[in-house]
Amino acid sequence: MGCGHVGLVTGGCLAAIGHHVFCLDRDAERVRLLAEGRLPVYEPHLHELILRSRTSGMLTLTTDAIPALRSADLIFLCIGVPQLENGNSDFAALDAAVNQIAQIVDEPKLIVERSTVPVKTGEQLKHLLSVTTPNSSARFHVAANPQFLRKGTAVKDFFHPERILIGVDEPDSEETLRQLYAQILQQNFQCPIHPNVCPPHEPPELLLASVRSAELIKQASNAFLAVKISYANVLADLCEQIGANVQEVTHAVGLDPRIRESFLQAGIGFGGDRLPKDLRAFCQLVESEGVDAGILQAAEDINSRRVNTFFQKINRALWVLKDKKIALLGLSHKADTDDIRSSPAVDLYKRLVAAGALVTAYDPQAISNARSAYPDIVSCRDPYETAARADALLLLTEWDEFRVLDWQRIRDTMARPLVLDGRNLLSPAHMKSLGFEYHSVGRPD
Repeated sequence: MGCGHVGLVTGGCLAAIGHHVFCLDRDAERVRLLAEGRLPVYEPHLHELILRSRTSGMLTLTTDAIPALRSADLIFLCIGVPQLENGNSDFAALDAAVNQIAQIVDEPKLIVERSTVPVKTGEQLKHLLSVTTPNSSARFHVAANPQFLRKGTAVKDFFHPERILIGVDEPDSEETLRQLYAQILQQNFQCPIHPNVCPPHEPPELLLASVRSAELIKQASNAFLAVKISYANVLADLCEQIGANVQEVTHAVGLDPRIRESFLQAGIGFGGDRLPKDLRAFCQLVESEGVDAGILQAAEDINSRRVNTFFQKINRALWVLKDKKIALLGLSHKADTDDIRSSPAVDLYKRLVAAGALVTAYDPQAISNARSAYPDIVSCRDPYETAARADALLLLTEWDEFRVLDWQRIRDTMARPLVLDGRNLLSPAHMKSLGFEYHSVGRPD
């Protein structure tokens, strides 16, 4: 249930390994566009998987809940729980889905939480299902199978996860979910996408927990990743003050196997529809239970200041922003996605426009979403057009294609060869050898 990023990746991948899947959504227009092969999200390899699974008959896209819910052995809830302005979780969509299940299903079913939900959601789902179903023969079990799918690598993450987490309170539910993932848990699992994309991989570890613990594990994991990013950004600010190099520091720190280097990347902060929301929700949970959320709140506060810190760096470099032409490379909150929700790059775009700058922008995938959200945005066909006659160029998303641009060509077309790299994507020595004035984050200029 739910044809967003989580639902489509989960459904497409399960169908690709031989399960019969209904991807059910109440948005008829979304389902129609999906049937035409137009995905609402960009995710590498996903379009190919869904097309192949639909052609083979293993995947059905539908708005018709009755056959989908009644014929299913498992019902995955791939429905997000957004936050309201007051910080509370908005369970409206999840509540509507659960009520639909209760009214339609007429025999025992396993309901599986797939999207990230606050702790104790499973208990509420069990209660709602038990009191709202009109059919006495319908018996519901609720399990948690949180997804750890990174946007941009979600398909690979599904087929080659480091762990599969199953939260269950009954042996039958555990066995059902073990069977669901049996192929992926095998030593000789053959990935459905190209072997060059997914080379041979050790089977993942299957982790068993209670439903409540599984919900907490997912929230705690995301919160810890946020803490790591914010910690790297504190190091970056310190490095700028004392003349050290944050990449040298985080690389050495990350070689410790207890820490590891992933998510120790300094820059303009984390964004997207998941990490900021999940961190806020976790802070609220911790505080509501009377536990000190100091380290978690600090991570959120540090991240909230990153855009302003980089904006001030731009302001110092240009002195005056009004009427300056500023080129942005990257609008998505990270590479390999078209998601601009809570993107630091978009926040910078808005700050620059408000300051009177003349902004042009380019992103390999997110430009369409940016135009829809900001109709006045001046978008360009490629990075070179974006940079032409610019007074400054900002690197805001770590797309690989930006690493290999013809930077000499860009330098020759800019009004002032000034680059501010918010993702530490490029080599300072190389950029300076080309004649750029180059600034990054936490590295000596």
